[in-house]
Amino acid sequence: MSRNPSSSQTKNTVYIAVFAAMIAAMGLLPPITLGIIPVPITLQTLGVMLAGALLGPWRGAMASLVVVVLAVAGLPLLSGGRGGLAVLLGPTGGYLVGWIFGSLVIGALFKYWVLRRTGNTARFLAGLASVIIGGIGVIYLCGVPWTSVATGIDVGTSLIGSAAFLPGDLFKAVVTTLVALTVHRSYRGLMS
Repeated sequence: MSRNPSSSQTKNTVYIAVFAAMIAAMGLLPPITLGIIPVPITLQTLGVMLAGALLGPWRGAMASLVVVVLAVAGLPLLSGGRGGLAVLLGPTGGYLVGWIFGSLVIGALFKYWVLRRTGNTARFLAGLASVIIGGIGVIYLCGVPWTSVATGIDVGTSLIGSAAFLPGDLFKAVVTTLVALTVHRSYRGLMS
């Protein structure tokens, strides 16, 4: 039985819109500023991680891309009501670009590796590794050098400053893994 392409496209659009809205809604919580580097801790990274882990690589990346594009266009979708071109050109711009690639990597790892694992422990460990690689590694890889260039601080200081995000991001990675594996167990066709 073949699928209706129009129905599949509508489903993809709805998923992307829902997850973009979720990422934006997570921005309603105020950011936590540490003072080490001018990049705040926000809940929105959890939404980015969930988008990739639940929707797969392309739809997850598109959900993150929609939020970034709308924020850069001026909508106050980022934590603390931030938006506009300045957020992309400022110290947080690399982290925002990292959201897109982070969702893409998490989604690809979940689709082609995590969900093919058998056994709950193997799936959890693969899922957690995937979210850490995409949601922390890829996002920091984009964000740390960008912050360094935007602020004029050296990369080492930017990297040390970003270490303050690690405890919270590791917690978000665990939450994302548990939620994603539970949802995929209940709804197996989500990434198809």
